[in-house]
Amino acid sequence: MSKREIVTFSIGKPKTVPYGNEKEMVTGICKGKVEEAFLSKDGFHGDGVADLRFHGGPDRAVCVYPFEHYAQWEAEFQKPLADATFGENLTVANMLETDVFIGDIFRVGDAVIQVTQGRVPCSTISKRTGLPQLMKRMIETGYTGYLCRVLEEGVVRRDSTITLLEQHPANVSIQFGNEIYFHQPQNIEALKRIVAVEALAEEWRKSLQKRIVNLVGVKG
Repeated sequence: MSKREIVTFSIGKPKTVPYGNEKEMVTGICKGKVEEAFLSKDGFHGDGVADLRFHGGPDRAVCVYPFEHYAQWEAEFQKPLADATFGENLTVANMLETDVFIGDIFRVGDAVIQVTQGRVPCSTISKRTGLPQLMKRMIETGYTGYLCRVLEEGVVRRDSTITLLEQHPANVSIQFGNEIYFHQPQNIEALKRIVAVEALAEEWRKSLQKRIVNLVGVKG
C-alpha cells in the first residue's frame, strides 16, 4: 500500500454561514487549514461542532475524509470543491473506506487514534456546496469518510506521518459498515458482526442493536 499521509489539516469553531437563497445556518463544517494543533480526547483544540446530537463527543473526536474522492465529486458535479469541504479535520491519502477497519489504531503525529464508525453525512454538506445530490451520492457510494476516538493525546502537525499500529482482527471495513447501515438494514448476521466489534462507537452500537432486537421480534 502507498504511504498514508495528511493532505490537508483543518480545524474551526462553529459560525454562522450563508447558504441558498439568503438563508443562514450555524455550523462547524467550515474549517481552516492549520500547521499544527493539540488533539485531546474531545477533539482538536480550536475545533468544534454545532450540533452535538450528531457530531463530536469522545467517539467522534476526529473526522477523516479520503482525498481521492474529491476528484470523483469534482468530475461528477463539474465544480471545484474547497479544502475540507466535508468538515473533516484530516483529509488523507491512501486510507479509503475499503481499506480502513472499525477498531484500527493509528499514530498521527504524537497522538494515537482509533476508528469508531463511518461518518453519517448530513444536509449541511449539500447546503454548503450548493449540490443537493452530494449527500445522497455519498451514501450511495459509501464515500462518507469516518470518525475516530483519541487513545493518546498529543500534537498533530500538517506534515505528521500516519502509522498503522494495529489493524482490528474482525476486518469490518468502513465500507462494509456503510453498506449495512445505509443499504441492508435487515441483514441481521451482518448487523451482529458489526456490533461485535468492541471498538464500535456507542451511538452506532445502540442504533444497530435496536435494529437487531426489532428484527428478532419480527422473525419471532
